[in-house]
Amino acid sequence: MATGLVISAPASGIGKTTLTLALARAYRDRGLTVQCFKSGPDYIDPAFHAAATGRASVNIDSWAMDRETIARLVGRGADADLVLAEGSMGLFDGVAARGVAGTGATADIAEMMGWPVLLVIDPSGQAQTAAAVAAGLRDFRAGVRLAGVVLNRVASPRHEDLVRRAMADAGIAVFGALPRHAEIALPKRHLGLVQAEEQAEIGELIAKAARFVTEHVDLDSVLQSASAWLPPSAPGDLTVTPPGQRIALARDAAFSFIYPHMLEAWRAAGAEISPFSPLADEGPDASADVCWLPGGYPELHAGRLAGNTRFGGALRAFAETRPVHGECGGYMVLGAALTDAEGARHQMVGLLGLETSYARRRMHLGYRLAELAAPIPGHKAGARLRGHEFHYSMIVAQPDTPLAVVCDATGAVVAETGSRRDNTSGTFFHLIAEDR
Repeated sequence: MATGLVISAPASGIGKTTLTLALARAYRDRGLTVQCFKSGPDYIDPAFHAAATGRASVNIDSWAMDRETIARLVGRGADADLVLAEGSMGLFDGVAARGVAGTGATADIAEMMGWPVLLVIDPSGQAQTAAAVAAGLRDFRAGVRLAGVVLNRVASPRHEDLVRRAMADAGIAVFGALPRHAEIALPKRHLGLVQAEEQAEIGELIAKAARFVTEHVDLDSVLQSASAWLPPSAPGDLTVTPPGQRIALARDAAFSFIYPHMLEAWRAAGAEISPFSPLADEGPDASADVCWLPGGYPELHAGRLAGNTRFGGALRAFAETRPVHGECGGYMVLGAALTDAEGARHQMVGLLGLETSYARRRMHLGYRLAELAAPIPGHKAGARLRGHEFHYSMIVAQPDTPLAVVCDATGAVVAETGSRRDNTSGTFFHLIAEDR
């Protein structure tokens, strides 16, 4: 029978991802089948999970997904010995207004699935207070159970002893303590970790983390703290209408932000996906009936993309007769121009009039609910789409017809409406699910 744990923390930046990867690899090295999930709208971490476990990981999101969808997704862990669900932000952090099945908090998933929480606690600059934080998280919400804690960035044996004693007094199990100066951190950039596919050494980094955690964490006790659970007996596939029968999908270091469950759902519905690389100056498959450009890091490759005339020409020719859709970075590339962080303006494909700039950075972050004013590939006019927006660009111009009325999680209308012109459309949010 499968067992499950949620790995969470009081806040971002405490070490959840590193510990998740290290535990996943350590248990895999013991011969266990490990299935990872990511709670919340992070499209980077699942690729790291896959590198650690050898199994595809997907996002599960209580704000954007209903319980049935979440159940279908976690059903892939039915044949695993251990499920590790990595949280996002702090354990109870979500949005102010409830979405489909919750607020997007990691605690929603822990309670929904009955998985206990393994907390990563960073006691830097404190000692006994770390136990007060852990106890507060344990007692904050009925239905969310605490398995225990792993201490990260512990300064010294004396520091560890003080924290362990306080945790024992609070009745909280400590499964291990990781020294402060352990060099097992993964490289980061402005939208999170540097993508797994960009790191040739990712396998060795995860292996190193696994060896380190094995030395400092009681793996047997962690495993025993996981709860048995019964996945859906026949979860089936997600019910999703793909954007086309044959989808030309931009896929490289500049275009990689797309939720794995969406790609799986398209394939399960019978669609074929034909990847191409704009960075390699490739155009979309001429036999495809739709082209989809995900987000990614086009701002890091703007000059190269602007100079790739074969890509631009082929995409413009494709759009004369068939639909093209872009999400976030893909939307920016479909626009007229992108100004990079150094202030250099680069001409983009020009299928839309959108102009964006990174010269003056401003973070756009949060869930989005969009009601389409016109159809996009796979979704009819009037459809309500749930997604997530995260970028640092500023809109210089967005002159085309608005694609949708877009609101944040509180219902407030946002300016990032998306655009449409002829066969081309784009949004700043990444699609997670459609309201049923």
